[in-house]
Amino acid sequence: MTQKRRNFLKKLIGTSAISVLGTEIVFANNMPEGYSPIILNSLDDNALEMLKKNKEMTILSDRPWNVEAPAHLLDDEITPLDKMFVRNNGNPPENIDIKTWTLTIEGESAKTKKTFTLEQLKKQFKQYTYQIQLECGGNGRSGFVPQASGNQWSEGAINCAEWTGVRLKDVLSSVGIKDDAVYIGYFGKDTHLSGDPKKVTISRGVPIKKALEDESLLAWAVNGQEIPLIHGYPLRLILGGWPASVSGKWLEKIVVRNKVHDGEKMDGTHYRVPLYPIEPGGKAPDSDYRIIESMPVKSVITYPKTGAMIDDGKTISLRGHAWAGDLEVSQMEISIDFGATWQKVSLQKPKNRLAWQHWSTEVKFPRKGYYEVWAKATDAKGISQPMVIPAWNPAGYLNNSCHRIAIKVV
Repeated sequence: MTQKRRNFLKKLIGTSAISVLGTEIVFANNMPEGYSPIILNSLDDNALEMLKKNKEMTILSDRPWNVEAPAHLLDDEITPLDKMFVRNNGNPPENIDIKTWTLTIEGESAKTKKTFTLEQLKKQFKQYTYQIQLECGGNGRSGFVPQASGNQWSEGAINCAEWTGVRLKDVLSSVGIKDDAVYIGYFGKDTHLSGDPKKVTISRGVPIKKALEDESLLAWAVNGQEIPLIHGYPLRLILGGWPASVSGKWLEKIVVRNKVHDGEKMDGTHYRVPLYPIEPGGKAPDSDYRIIESMPVKSVITYPKTGAMIDDGKTISLRGHAWAGDLEVSQMEISIDFGATWQKVSLQKPKNRLAWQHWSTEVKFPRKGYYEVWAKATDAKGISQPMVIPAWNPAGYLNNSCHRIAIKVV
């Protein structure tokens, strides 16, 4: 295999496809430019090891990488790196030199244009650490019928890690923001799957109000260490409570806009939902969609694992997490009788704003047999999770129906 072909085959995290496959790619020289080899499900173990992910994680796609955690892997109060879901749209950059990496702030509503090295960001601005929940807008997509387009996430496209960096508002303040500022948009150094350097993989943004929140960070560390390449090394935008797609990876530029940002995946059905209910499988004009902002109230049962076998007469512990986008969760309940009755559980306050909240309780089932435990969270505005799948939409966003696990008492 030629060196040129080896370089071409370098995959998304700085290692080659050969390290995933564990063998030579026969006839590799015949592969067309822009083509990446298929990673079969049978090779998931090698791929997960390469990605430094827990062996129980589920690979939804390898081009680009999209990986989720089954609910029981999310039991930690702070999500470990090996259990953090991966949602990528293109290929991470290669040959990163942290010494020369820069972030540029510009745009029609920026008073000046400034470029910072990572070292300058660290030295010129106060550093902060927050626990922040990030959730894919399509988390729960697999529940929609008919099937919505996109990766078929179950419950595992959510995590809450501890991010360290500087406040975006402090950096924007040093640049200067004009009175007509409406939005910010980001650009990363990830490359398009086609290999075309002129194509932008993704460039999303948020209203200026969201950008100026205390918890909005320019982060270089997660859980006390460098951000892994697959998660945005060396610099990532962190905007909690909204679809994780606004938390741009491999960050190299932020633009301050005098209008809603019009970058890649800000239009059509990308991270947008209809303004009104449409029939399952139906469509609506682009003008009748709104951009997803704060994510809806949601919860997950992390212990026990679904399918658990429990001895009759024993009391078991139940626990999990709850979150509500920009809001706090005010109440958490569980049901063991298919929603006929509900009982409140112990719910902790968040570590800081935009962190998820931990809940726990103990349950004794009345007799032997099959049970389902349903979990329901209610946010600070009194809105609760629905017991059924919410309104269908073409891209399968915002499924916040109650999480359920199966229990058999024997």
